[in-house]
Amino acid sequence: MDISTEKIAEMVRRAILEMNSQTNTADNKTGGIPIGVSNRHIHLSRADLETLFGAGYELTPMKELSQPGQYACKELLTIIGPSMRPIENVRVLGPVRKASQVEISATDSYVLKVKPPVRESGNIKDSAPIRIVGPKGVVELNEGCIIANRHIHMSPAEAEEFGVKDGDYVDIDVNGKRPTRWFDVQVRVHKDFRLEMHVDTDDANAAGIGNGFIVTIAR
Repeated sequence: MDISTEKIAEMVRRAILEMNSQTNTADNKTGGIPIGVSNRHIHLSRADLETLFGAGYELTPMKELSQPGQYACKELLTIIGPSMRPIENVRVLGPVRKASQVEISATDSYVLKVKPPVRESGNIKDSAPIRIVGPKGVVELNEGCIIANRHIHMSPAEAEEFGVKDGDYVDIDVNGKRPTRWFDVQVRVHKDFRLEMHVDTDDANAAGIGNGFIVTIAR
């Protein structure tokens, strides 16, 4: 059977991430921050959830994520931009939010022909429009499509250890096979957060790293 260009690209992306999943845990010295690689995903409002799946529908948790209270769902959706080339099987993350949001990579934006800004999650004002297609309906977001900024989750105790506070920006050294420095990485501090830096698949592939790879704050 024929396989679409998008599906081939996704298969290649997953293969690369799996090859890069070997971590440098052995080098996890004091000051190390584990990486979490975030693939494209969707957050839904209650109203949009019901438009896409039907009245009274509830998300189906599949796997807990690293941050408490966040989980991947069994539900998958299709997103479409001006190119009219769909990206299928985009995972929904729970729980429901006040406003729907689609997080993609720069590579995805080329396929969709959208121009999402790089933003902190939740900051969707004047971001890119996008269409979400579900089994029961279609949602047209006038804004809500972003590329998530690089950021670090940490608890207040961890923030004190690192000498940073909520809203600070730090530079990060990636000492792997392809040494890299990421600039202006946002620090997010909350009592329920677990230490982890989030990057998207483009960043991870460019640096040759995967989930669990240890990075450090540049001093």
